[in-house]
Amino acid sequence: MSDLSLDATQLDRYSRHVIMDEVGPAGQAALLDGSVLVVGAGGLGSPVIQYLAAAGVGRLGIVDDDVVERSNLQRQIVHADADVGRSKVESAAAYVRNLNPDVTVETYETRLDADSIDEIAAGYDVVCDASDNFATRYLCNDYCVLTDTPLSHGAIYRFEGQVITIDPGGDGPCYRCLFPQAPEPGTVPDCATTGVLGVLPGTVGCLQATEVIKQLTGIGEALTGRLLMYDAADMSVETVPVHRSPDCPVCGESATIDSLDEVTYEARCTIPAE
Repeated sequence: MSDLSLDATQLDRYSRHVIMDEVGPAGQAALLDGSVLVVGAGGLGSPVIQYLAAAGVGRLGIVDDDVVERSNLQRQIVHADADVGRSKVESAAAYVRNLNPDVTVETYETRLDADSIDEIAAGYDVVCDASDNFATRYLCNDYCVLTDTPLSHGAIYRFEGQVITIDPGGDGPCYRCLFPQAPEPGTVPDCATTGVLGVLPGTVGCLQATEVIKQLTGIGEALTGRLLMYDAADMSVETVPVHRSPDCPVCGESATIDSLDEVTYEARCTIPAE
C-alpha cells in the first residue's frame, strides 16, 4: 500500500497518526498492510486486540479455544455479559468488526500446538503471545525463533506483569534464554486460584500492543534485550537488561532445537535427552 492509497475516511480515522512525523501516511499504510497473530483472547489479548484494531492493523488473527465465562469479564474487556457462553474468538472478532471495518479478522477456535502453529502462524508479520500457560509460551517462542518472526511476550500474576520483545533477526535473547524450562507443574498458581487485579492485563496488554505497532512501523526502540517488569501495587516499573544465552537450546551457539518436533509442549515443555 502506498502513502497515497489512504482514502478520505482513513485520513480522518487515523489523522492523529498521520500528523505525527514518526508515523505519517507511510507508517499508517504499513499498519494497514500489517498482519498480527494474537495468541489468546483473554486478559492480555483483549487490550492487544482492541488497540491493534483501532490502530488499523490490516489483518488480525485470533487464536483461542475457550468460551467466555462471567468471571472473565472483570478483566477481559473485549467481551460483554451477552457473550457469556460464546467462543472467545467469535466474541473478539465481532468487537473488531464493529470497531474498524478496515481490519480483516481471521479466527482460529483451537488450542495452538506444535502440529497447528505452522499452518496458523505462517504469513503473519508479528506474533503476540497473550497466552496464560507455559507450554504455549515456549511454543510461540520456538516457532518464532525458528521462522525469524518477531514476537511480543507478556505475562501477568496478581499485581505484577512482564513484557519483552523477541526479534530473532537481532542479537537479543529469546524466552528460553530467560527461562530455560518451565517450572514444575503445580508450583506456579494461576489466576483462578490466586486472582489478578482486573486492570493489570490492560496495562501489560497495551505495552504489548505498543511493541507490535513499533515492529510494524519501524519506529522507536523495541524491548529487545530488555525485560520490562511492572508492579501495580507500588506503581513501579523496572527494565532489566537481559542477554542471549550461549547455552540456549533454540538460539544459542550450539542450539539443539531446529524443529518443533524435538520438544514436548506440555507440562514442563521438555526437550528429549540426546
